[in-house]
Amino acid sequence: MNNILMKKHFLAFVLILLSCTSYADEGMWMLSRLDKKTTQLMHQLGLEMPVKQLFSENNPSLKDAIVSFGGFCSGVVVSDDGLVFTNHHCGFDAIQNHSSVANDYLKDGFVAATKEQELPNPGLFVSFLIRQENVTARIMKDITPGMDELKRSYIIDSLSYYIGAEVSERDPSLRGVVNTYYGGNEFYLSVYKDYKDVRLVYAPPSSIGKFGGDTDNWVWPRHTGDFSVFRIYAGKDNKPADYSPENRPYVPRYAAPISLKGYQKGTYCMTLGYPGTTDRYLSSFGIEEQMKTQNQAMIDARGVKQAIWKKAMDTNDSIRIMYSSKYAASSNYWKYSIGVNQSIIELKVLDKKRALENEIASFISKSEKREAKYGHLIDSLRINYNKREALMHAASYMGECFGNASELLIISTQAITTDFSDADAKKSAQEEMTSEYANINLSIDKKVLVDMLKLYREKVDTTYLPAAYKSIDSDFKGDYQAYVDHLYSTSEMVGLKCLDRICSRDTTFQMFEDPMISLAADVVAKFVDLYQGMADLNVKISRDERFYNEALQAMNEERSFYPDANSTMRLSFGIVSPYKSKNAAVSSYSTTTKGIFEKVSKYKGDNDFWVQPAFLDLLSKDNFGRYADKKGELNVCFISNNDITGGNSGSAMFNGKGELIGLAFDGNWEGMSSNLLYDASLQRCIGVDIRYVLFVMEKYGKATHLIKELQLVE
Repeated sequence: MNNILMKKHFLAFVLILLSCTSYADEGMWMLSRLDKKTTQLMHQLGLEMPVKQLFSENNPSLKDAIVSFGGFCSGVVVSDDGLVFTNHHCGFDAIQNHSSVANDYLKDGFVAATKEQELPNPGLFVSFLIRQENVTARIMKDITPGMDELKRSYIIDSLSYYIGAEVSERDPSLRGVVNTYYGGNEFYLSVYKDYKDVRLVYAPPSSIGKFGGDTDNWVWPRHTGDFSVFRIYAGKDNKPADYSPENRPYVPRYAAPISLKGYQKGTYCMTLGYPGTTDRYLSSFGIEEQMKTQNQAMIDARGVKQAIWKKAMDTNDSIRIMYSSKYAASSNYWKYSIGVNQSIIELKVLDKKRALENEIASFISKSEKREAKYGHLIDSLRINYNKREALMHAASYMGECFGNASELLIISTQAITTDFSDADAKKSAQEEMTSEYANINLSIDKKVLVDMLKLYREKVDTTYLPAAYKSIDSDFKGDYQAYVDHLYSTSEMVGLKCLDRICSRDTTFQMFEDPMISLAADVVAKFVDLYQGMADLNVKISRDERFYNEALQAMNEERSFYPDANSTMRLSFGIVSPYKSKNAAVSSYSTTTKGIFEKVSKYKGDNDFWVQPAFLDLLSKDNFGRYADKKGELNVCFISNNDITGGNSGSAMFNGKGELIGLAFDGNWEGMSSNLLYDASLQRCIGVDIRYVLFVMEKYGKATHLIKELQLVE
């Protein structure tokens, strides 16, 4: 290629980069509305397959291999018999539910040698996206400028429900959901097919799947084999069906091929999954509120609760199994909140957002039309967030201390907020509450409630104390332990028998005279008071944040805006890439099994880094076969600059040919504030190398029969 032609190609590439102000490594894009700039950039970075093979409503495409796993994680279909790969922490609850001291699948792992041995999981489902449709025109046809915000919200909610319900009326096997995008300015209908018979097939020991535990969570470098394997089952017609031994493995429209070629620095990488929520377009006032209220409440309350759980778990195997899933879920976002608050300060997120707000204010002031619509926007945001601060602070601590701590109190709250005259609500609540009772240790629960009662009083103004505190002071002389002892010794809620009486609406059970129910009622009453106090402010803030989003886009008309994540399918793309941390240390883009041995030695005696001797012996042989890289080493994890968030756990990581190279499972500590403000130089997506997954399954788990189901690209 001559120099002139080379310069033209280089110039074209630079122009594409400059024209897309949302960088290649930023953005959670809707597959159904990828614009030309974005797709050009994807191809420039290394996408080799046509975009129409990523998303098609009429023909099999890559999106047909992607599932929403349980509504809280992501997964990828990898075989024509419905095998699904997801993260170990996504399957953790199912693994825990099947575990006992005699069959400790959390500690020892699990493998189903035959399909008959695969374990069903009531309540677990996977969802496939069938199609998407822009319904903004239908939603907005009855919305007029200046309409009362409550009326606007009511119309939107009603029409969204109606449009979604139309889907199931036409085809009962489908589910329609209308989601809000761009701060409430656009609306899309997503149509899903849900499969409810999902069975556990393979799980590595937690020493592999959770290697590093809380110590390594949200940290790079990583050596965690965070994967588990499930299988989708369907009725004889391949349609969704409730669990039945007669069901057959689901035959997918598309199963993802798996690459054994690996990657190198600069390899194109894209993730497909269901990210939960981001607030990239939130004002500085909203970010500051999150930081001081929700995040801080989570840090304070969960730190106390988890310390109680952990102490008991470390001394008793049955309690370890009982509380392991709850502990993992709690600690994940506890540490996340710590990291987010720290990053907001260190990366000066509030300063950057305030600078942007000054730009927006200046932009608004230069147009009479904009001034008429948005003139008081920034001041209105400031005033209303300030008014809401104390109420939101109390509500956040109430949610963490009473709504997410003592499990007996949670069950009691559910008992008084469920309409047991509704058959469906009754069935759902009965199943959920029965499961919750099976995982409560009352001695531990009492300790948690004592400390939560103390913590709430310490952190919240007396104005927001539930009425029960008067009884604690007057009847128990401020002795929280005596009060809680009284609750657990006199309440009928401590046993499963009370659930039968509640569900059967036994008239001899005077539910609201029960002391635990009485506490729950006091908490609910105060919670309602708090939210009624915030109702008008919530409406005003929601309106102003929507206007803020509008003004931001109007100020940057040339920019390709991706919507905030909202638990719908998204694609992010970038490259496998190292990064320089805040202390200027350069982190490599991959890790190998050598790091496992180093950490086992460094953290000797720490349960987070204990590994079965048999597995260490297997790794020490360095016999990695076709799963080794070019150096003969076995990669464990790698990082890319893909843009992910919670819910992306289990997301497929593909190369440019659409071949699976890993499963996303975490972000890095330096980029913890990315849900609020993305920093391309710092944020990384951590994934488990698919070759490590297959090595563990085949060589350690002896699951050769599962490997044979996969389409491997050597």
